Amino acid sequence: MNPPYFRQLRAYSFDPSLSLRLDTAAINHLTYKIEWEPVASGPVGEYVEVIDYDPTVRRFYLPVDLNDRYLLAQNGLEPSESNPQFHQQMVYAVTMTTIKNFEQALGRKIQWAQRRTLDGPNYEEYVPRLRLYPHAMRDANAYYSPLKKAVLFGYFSSTPADDTQLMPDSLVFTCLSHDIIAHEVTHAILDGIYEHYSEPTNPDVLAFHEAFADIVALFQRFTFPEVLRHQIARTRGDLTSQNLLGELAQQFGTAIGGYGGLRDAIGRRDPNTGQWQPKEPNGDEYRQQTEPHARGSILVAAVFEAFLSIYKVRIADLLRIASGGSGILAQGELHPDLVNRLAAEAAKAANHVLTMCIRALDYCPPLDITFGDFLRALITADVDSVRDDRYHYRLAFIDAFRRRGIYPRGIKTLSVESLRLSVIGTSEEYTRSVASQEVFAELNSMLREYAVSIKYQSDRAIINAITRHFIQKLDTGVDGDTPGLHQYIGYHFAASTEFASLTGLAFIDNPKRVGVHTVSYGPGPSFQLLNLRLVSRVGPDGLQINHVVFYLVQRSGVCLRNDKVAGCFNLQDKKEEGGDEETQRMQFRGGCTLILDLDTMTLKYVVRKPLLDLEIWTKSRGEQAQVDAARAERQYLYMQKGQHQHHNAYTQYFGEHVQQMSEPFAFLHQH
Repeated sequence: MNPPYFRQLRAYSFDPSLSLRLDTAAINHLTYKIEWEPVASGPVGEYVEVIDYDPTVRRFYLPVDLNDRYLLAQNGLEPSESNPQFHQQMVYAVTMTTIKNFEQALGRKIQWAQRRTLDGPNYEEYVPRLRLYPHAMRDANAYYSPLKKAVLFGYFSSTPADDTQLMPDSLVFTCLSHDIIAHEVTHAILDGIYEHYSEPTNPDVLAFHEAFADIVALFQRFTFPEVLRHQIARTRGDLTSQNLLGELAQQFGTAIGGYGGLRDAIGRRDPNTGQWQPKEPNGDEYRQQTEPHARGSILVAAVFEAFLSIYKVRIADLLRIASGGSGILAQGELHPDLVNRLAAEAAKAANHVLTMCIRALDYCPPLDITFGDFLRALITADVDSVRDDRYHYRLAFIDAFRRRGIYPRGIKTLSVESLRLSVIGTSEEYTRSVASQEVFAELNSMLREYAVSIKYQSDRAIINAITRHFIQKLDTGVDGDTPGLHQYIGYHFAASTEFASLTGLAFIDNPKRVGVHTVSYGPGPSFQLLNLRLVSRVGPDGLQINHVVFYLVQRSGVCLRNDKVAGCFNLQDKKEEGGDEETQRMQFRGGCTLILDLDTMTLKYVVRKPLLDLEIWTKSRGEQAQVDAARAERQYLYMQKGQHQHHNAYTQYFGEHVQQMSEPFAFLHQH
């Protein structure tokens, strides 16, 4: 007999606190539909394993067996704050829902970040499962650990500001909040795509991590039909007014002394009166706010405003019909049929917005991301997938970002055309050299071979093994003289003016002059080739996307004097070149994301954060190579001097030795 398609598990739609209120109790229990997979007690499946050890009482809780026939018959355990086995069920159900949403949008299996090792030839170890610890600590905190490749959930005694909202000293479990689980799992998924996004090289980087995790948690709720219909009816279709769909972690926010949710995408409560007020966007907040959660909330608000604009366009005809053409609904409750239609449009718009945000990740730079970079990625990814933007989704995003003073660097006008990344296949740098075209043609052939080899694979471990094989063939002694992708690029672009111009990286003669050491097998520069992946997805109008994406990263040693770049040094040298106490040294990275189109066999986009100063490089026609001093100096001021000059929240958390921190999210999520 074939297994079922889904496993149904009961859980909270928000958190336990809403089950104690008459107006929300009916919508707070729902059944998650999880794609069926064999699971062991824990639960332990293909992607995650739940390990329920509580160090505060030094005991393991009995793991839940989701294959128990009674649990299968009743869709899992009944929601309960006091049953550890239900806590295990809850984190599994929400985590698998989050993973499914990412895979549907990205068009591929997600992989967790590799574990660094000191043994073996590859210095990396495949991580098949993310570990989830429902009762990891007695603390008002939950965080993703890049070191442990795990999510650790805390529990604590509440201290509400208003005793009528929550019982004082009641236990609050972060593992029972849909928003907190989805938020932390998103951190883990994002770390598996871009490992350098946990390095705070500018104020937007950690804020982006926080904002993106909030965006996923918020819009995932719109997949809950009962919740959506309830909130549509309560707000009479006006989602710009106070509602549960715009708030995050209601119980947690109240338990630590706040009023309502921990964060709100569309409003805020007055700390003195507790009254809710809508947020009014302005550019000052983005220019002045540096604390990662507060800065991230600006991006969340921009995305939520774009959604609201799209939603209003989609329901305009329904409101005209229901109001007899006036657009003003009659007093009283909305007709259930109208509620259902409004909810359907809200769900569709929210799903499109969430998909747009996740899909944009493939078009982002591999490091030093800004909110402006994310806007360009959003627009480019959507243009690639959807040609007919009849509801003006792209304009809604542009307008919401503009209202908050968020603009990308390097553009002269604000429009869809200027925000879309330039198509490289027709650029001067790409077409200038016949030799380069031949090299790129061979490179595309290699990548098409890679795409075919994993296209029909569903096992994540096999996909990972094939990917590492293509990257490192020669390094591991496989296939004789056939080079892997890393060495192919190293051989053919060791000193390529065109490739250096395209990538902004030090593929130049004598890369040591910009602080980049050479590789052991030749004179070319060292670089990392990371996260090779096949992108195969179909847009809503049937447009097929077949891309291979990977990114290159280089690091350089930069010397600074009086906050200005004064030279470079090689990070690999055992003995650094001279200097004095006034000279500061910093590790500086450049990188680029390369997107190759398998249908046209061309390099389509290069999304770069240059290591080189491309203006000097271009003017000198490849004769003069210097690091991008402007970006290096901005990074230095933010990371080292920000505590005194810019109130840099990261250095306030971690001190001056930020590069050595291995658990950034543990401290970032302290309250």
